[in-house]
Amino acid sequence: MTLLKGGVSGALIYRVDTGQRSFALRIEPERIALEHRRRGFAGMEAAAAIGVAPRVVFADAAAGVAVMDLIDAKPITTHPGGRAGVARELGALIRRLQTTTPFPRMMGGDKDVIASALQSLEASGLFAAGLLERHRAELARIRAAVPWDPLSLVSSHNDPNPRNLLFDGVRLWLVDWELASRNDPLFDLAIATTEIANTPNLEAALLTSALGRPPDAALHARLRVVRQLTWLFYGCIALDAVITGRSERKVSLDALSPAQFQAAAAQGRLAPGEIGYAFGKMSLAAFVDGCSSRDFEEVLTLARQA
Repeated sequence: MTLLKGGVSGALIYRVDTGQRSFALRIEPERIALEHRRRGFAGMEAAAAIGVAPRVVFADAAAGVAVMDLIDAKPITTHPGGRAGVARELGALIRRLQTTTPFPRMMGGDKDVIASALQSLEASGLFAAGLLERHRAELARIRAAVPWDPLSLVSSHNDPNPRNLLFDGVRLWLVDWELASRNDPLFDLAIATTEIANTPNLEAALLTSALGRPPDAALHARLRVVRQLTWLFYGCIALDAVITGRSERKVSLDALSPAQFQAAAAQGRLAPGEIGYAFGKMSLAAFVDGCSSRDFEEVLTLARQA
């Protein structure tokens, strides 16, 4: 048995070799509430049943233990279709995922996931009163154009970034389902355009594969709006995860830009205990910066037509 990695959540992942078979053993940290482990495990098992995630051999949410087929991952840069092929295949995986019975809700009931996450962060005391007022105001402006619609929600991975996408030499697999829940149909696609499909041509390839039709201007606009919501989501979730580990409160909103954060992380200039904190603040800043762009009001107007 070999330790492979520990995720941001603190989960331990081991490679287990038994004769001719190899498996991945995932052990969730006890600090993750049982209801959240159950939600993540339910999403993982449903995704595995339709071939989006690796086959699940054993799963016990109460114990926080899961055993899955091990994917012998190859560099995603070796995908025969290149970056466009990755975008198209990921779009197809997301489309297939949305055919499942909707996953459990993240916040319970029909609550707006983003608004609930922001409310929880505000109530944490991590930031001084009023520091997150701009975020609340921008979220309200977005929701006036793109309302939270609990009837339209679909099964979502909620974190399809390159670290959670494995290529076995033949096909792609989505892994790490701890954030899985019901969400906006464009949420996974918006996250995918941050790093994987981050050019106009790649974005078009992703959307066409996922939706079965070429995107129009209104859909591109709505996707951009949802991408802003993913920054706010990431910021709230990441900071909520580190709150219990920090003694100081009333911190500022000063943050690295996305490019600065990626460089600092790649160069090892962020201590392991600081990465989640820096990522959360960077995400909150990216949300406000994107909403402050000169054309964002026009984007909101166009998004209403999608």
